[in-house]
Amino acid sequence: MAFDLLDTLKNLFNNEFSRNAATSLGESEGNVQKALGGIIPAVLTGLLNKASSPGEAGNLLGLVKEAASGDFSRLGNLAGSLPAGMLAKGADLLRSLFGNKAGDITSAIAAYAGIKPQSAETLLQTAAPASLGVVGQQVDSGPGLLSFLNSQKDKILAAVPSGLGLAGLLGVGNLGDIGNKLTGLISGIGGGVKHTANTVGHAVERTGGNRWLWMLIAILAIILLIWYLLRGCGQQHTMVTTDSTSMSGMHDSAVANVSEPAAAAPIRESIKVTLPDGTVLDAFKGGIEDRLVAFLQDPNTKGGKDQWFDFDNLNFKTGSAELTPESQAQVNNIVAILNAFPKAKIKIGGYTDAVGDPKKNKQLSQERAESVVDALQAAHVKPVQILGAEGYGAEFAKAPAEAPDEERKADRRISVSVREK
Repeated sequence: MAFDLLDTLKNLFNNEFSRNAATSLGESEGNVQKALGGIIPAVLTGLLNKASSPGEAGNLLGLVKEAASGDFSRLGNLAGSLPAGMLAKGADLLRSLFGNKAGDITSAIAAYAGIKPQSAETLLQTAAPASLGVVGQQVDSGPGLLSFLNSQKDKILAAVPSGLGLAGLLGVGNLGDIGNKLTGLISGIGGGVKHTANTVGHAVERTGGNRWLWMLIAILAIILLIWYLLRGCGQQHTMVTTDSTSMSGMHDSAVANVSEPAAAAPIRESIKVTLPDGTVLDAFKGGIEDRLVAFLQDPNTKGGKDQWFDFDNLNFKTGSAELTPESQAQVNNIVAILNAFPKAKIKIGGYTDAVGDPKKNKQLSQERAESVVDALQAAHVKPVQILGAEGYGAEFAKAPAEAPDEERKADRRISVSVREK
C-alpha cells in the first residue's frame, strides 16, 4: 500500500492532540481541529511551492532531514502542554517556507478557524517540524524528495480549504499551478539526464568505441575523486580548528553576541525595574531583569539568534536539573516581563563548564534548560512566547577544564535568547 503523507500527519495530530492543545491554548477543540485541517495541507503546500523552484531541492532536503531527527511519536498523547522544543524550529521552518508571508499565513489560519492569532502561530510552529520531519523520514536524496512530493501533491493540494485563500498568499493563480511546476521540474531533470547520457553515447559511437576513450574517462574520474577527497579533508580540518565564536551562528549559540552582565561588584546594587504595565520588580543593577527590559524597550534593537541574556540569580541542586527554591523569584520576574511585553518570544539555552563527560554535560544542560521552561510554564507564561529549550553542554565553554573553578563558573549558566520583540 502506497504511503499517504496527509493521512500519516492526521494520525499524528489526532483528537487527543486537539483536546490537549485546546486546553493549553484556551480554544475550543472543534476550532483547533478546524485549524489543523487547514494548517497541515498549508504547510505541505508551502513545501511543494518551494520544491517547484529550480535549485531548491538540496536546501529543502537539508531542512526535512534535520526535521526528521525530532520525536513525533508522542504528539497525540501530550499531557496538557504543547511541545515547546518544537516551536523554535517551527518558527524557522515557517520562515524558510513562506518568507515574509508567514505572518499572513498565520492570520489566514486564525480567521479561517476562528482562533486567536497566537494560537494559530503556536499550532503552525508545532505542525511545521512534524510535517517536514515525516517527509524527511521518507526520502534520502534531492531527486528522491522531488519524486516523493510529486507523488503526494494531488491529495495535498485538494485538501487545502478553499476559504483559506492560500493561492493568493503564495502569489500563484491557483494551487494547481504549483503541482504543474513541480511535475515540469521533475520532467526537466529527467530529460536533462537522458540528454546527457545520449550525448555521451553518441560521442563514444562517433569515435568507434575506442578503448582509449573509456580509459581516459576512468582516469579523469579517479583524478576528480582524489581532488574531492583532499578538498573535503581540508574543509573538515578548517571546521575543527574554527573558534567557537565563528561557529556560534551554526550552532545557534549564545557565544558570539551575548549581552554580558555588568562587571561584578563587591556588593550588588538593588534596584526597582518598572514594567510598561506598571508592575515593579525587585532586581539588581546590571542583572537580567535590568538588561532584558532595557533591550525590549529600546526601539533600535531587534530580536534574533544573537540576542542572549544570562540568568544571574538562578541555581540548581548539585548535579541535577532541579531548581532551588530561591530561583523561583527570578523565574517569576521573567514571566512578569513577558506578560508586559506580549510580542516578545524567547528560547532558553543551557550551558556547562568543560569538566566531565561531554555527552553527560550536554544531557544535563538540556535537562536544566527544559526545567526552566517548565518553571516558566508553571508560572503561567503564555505558551506562544516560549520557543523551546536547547542544551549546549560544554560546547562553547571558554575556560579549559583545568582552569580554577572561579573561571569556569561563568560557563555554567542558563540564558534567555530574545527571538522576537
